[in-house]
Amino acid sequence: MIPLITAPSSSLLTIARQTRESARHLAALPTALRNQALEAIAQSLEAATDDILAANQLDCQAAKKAIPAALYARLKLDKVKLQSAIAGIRDVAKLPDPVGEVQLHRELDQGLVLTRVTCPLGVLGVIFEARPDAVVQIASLAIKSGNGVILKGGQEALRSCEALVAAIRQGLAQTNVAPVVVQLLTTREETLALLELDQYVDLIIPRGSNTFVRFVQDNTRIPVLGHAEGICHLYIDHDADVQKAVAIAVDAKTQYPAACNAIETLLVHQAIAAEFLLEGVVALQLRNVELRGDERTREILNIAVATEADWSTEYSDLILAIKVVDDVDEAIAHINTYGSRHTEAIATENTVTAATFMAQVDAAGVFHNCSTRFADGFRYGLGAEVGISTQKMPPRGPVGLEGLVTYKYQLVGDGQIVATYAGTNAKPFTHRDL
Repeated sequence: MIPLITAPSSSLLTIARQTRESARHLAALPTALRNQALEAIAQSLEAATDDILAANQLDCQAAKKAIPAALYARLKLDKVKLQSAIAGIRDVAKLPDPVGEVQLHRELDQGLVLTRVTCPLGVLGVIFEARPDAVVQIASLAIKSGNGVILKGGQEALRSCEALVAAIRQGLAQTNVAPVVVQLLTTREETLALLELDQYVDLIIPRGSNTFVRFVQDNTRIPVLGHAEGICHLYIDHDADVQKAVAIAVDAKTQYPAACNAIETLLVHQAIAAEFLLEGVVALQLRNVELRGDERTREILNIAVATEADWSTEYSDLILAIKVVDDVDEAIAHINTYGSRHTEAIATENTVTAATFMAQVDAAGVFHNCSTRFADGFRYGLGAEVGISTQKMPPRGPVGLEGLVTYKYQLVGDGQIVATYAGTNAKPFTHRDL
């Protein structure tokens, strides 16, 4: 039986210093040793599967009546989900090393050479609600990218997170990576204190509700990467293939309705509304989707009224709001008004319309003739993701390894001084790319 991790007796400041120091050593390890650490973690998690699932079952039993259904779906960790997370670790190990990549190699003058090289951020602070599998994804990405990580899961997932981190540390104990490079906090007080550690933590990644993410953003000086909401849309154009569009809509809403990349609003061109809705409603209602519609939709379907609030609501459930629009321009305007810049999609066989939609919609992901559920780090081939960013500045969308590194400029000379290159007799730079 894996022992549960208890709240640390040392202060959070000590934990942060410890994590930063271990991350510094991790960053210096060669790729092969970091990949060996990932394989050791995967094997340790496999060995601890029964204990991890037992811990999660206790969490689920305690939380079943206390949290919303969407949150409960995220909390539940079955064998298939855990095996998928472990497979993700091995996928991360196969990815190219993001550390030490030379992005720029330039001679400023003979014997004076500048390089720009990727390097780890340092220490990540990741705060998430009921998503225990996020522990595995985040820890593997952090280690591969040479970063330390301080994790804080929701109280509803405490036993699961403790069991997962214990297994991860047991795996690391067999390698050159210090187990303390992965830390777990367990109290709300520690969460608040973590947000104040701007001297030791380089990036905060919150994963949870809109209210939760906003709280984090408003209460820290540390840079924050994340998204507050996942209000995603699917627009059915008048040139859509109805059968194809129905299949996309059903998948985007029902494949995993609790996910942030599931659609919450369906926009339908008025010219195809009757044909599409009469066929699509059957497929959606067969999957127990509750439909709400605007006035023009309700002229076709006998469904509940969609209010103004529905257009800006992330249901994370089997509820879908429907609006009939005049054209693609109205669809784009609606999305750019109510969307959360997460993922948007269009169903159409008209490539010109699709190009207009994809160019003008403001979102991290804009898809043509496919489900919004593809917006995922694993499906993008990133191995896993630490979260999805909807900010304009990069990284944007599912954030994998590339979002966990920065770069530094390294300049190597042989006694050169700036005075040589200044004034009336200044020596010119060569500025030659090597």
